[in-house]
Amino acid sequence: MKEVIFTIAGMNHYYGSDFLKKGMKVKLIKEPDNEYDKEAIRVELKGLGKIGYVANSTHTVIGESYSAGRMYDLIKKKAKGNVMLITPRGAICKLKED
Repeated sequence: MKEVIFTIAGMNHYYGSDFLKKGMKVKLIKEPDNEYDKEAIRVELKGLGKIGYVANSTHTVIGESYSAGRMYDLIKKKAKGNVMLITPRGAICKLKED
């Protein structure tokens, strides 16, 4: 599979991003019943739960990273990723291959 980079957005609505470190593992979970976004992908961290969502808007996707809509059919119901970089706008992560 081609390298897939994505942005975690909305972290300020949960715990912020001060605790994130490069290399941390995150879990991605599709939320097809999400009332705001049918392509929503929730991002969780072990011990904390939901920390944000995969960005799915031109206002939240950083650079050329994949939006949730572009990633949605690339992953199963659940997937994993690794944090690569933390920015004030969101965390850049790499999708892990199964």
